[in-house]
Amino acid sequence: MRICVIAVGRLRDGAPKDLFATYSKRLPWPLTAVEIAERGSDPPAVRVQREGEALRRRLPDGPLVVLDRSGTDLTSEALAETLARYRDNGAATVAFAIGGADGHAPETLAAADLVLSFGRATWPHQLVRVMLAEQLYRASTILAGHPYHRG
Repeated sequence: MRICVIAVGRLRDGAPKDLFATYSKRLPWPLTAVEIAERGSDPPAVRVQREGEALRRRLPDGPLVVLDRSGTDLTSEALAETLARYRDNGAATVAFAIGGADGHAPETLAAADLVLSFGRATWPHQLVRVMLAEQLYRASTILAGHPYHRG
């Protein structure tokens, strides 16, 4: 199984980029990161639609997990179970979508197999990428029975 993280915005050099790379390298699944350009000059409603269209054009075949604070707040174990189910059902690639500052287009949310939340707080997209990479690594260790996870 492969993981594809599609995110609006660019991960700049520094600690978040380094942490994302660290957790990505630890994954047993190949991870591809795709960045969608932010549309800062457009009005918010137009920006969300254009970013959503660009994001959906880049989606691989397979399950789509959209990160949004309106989503389901899963435990690490439940996320691991979800990934195992996708894997066991033959998914070649699982895509994770991270929106821009104004969130996701309704069409992107509607296309999701799972809308996942990391809590009700608003997080900078650079930190969300790091948190996602860490949770993916944690899920892989849970599935492998590795002692990294002590939940």
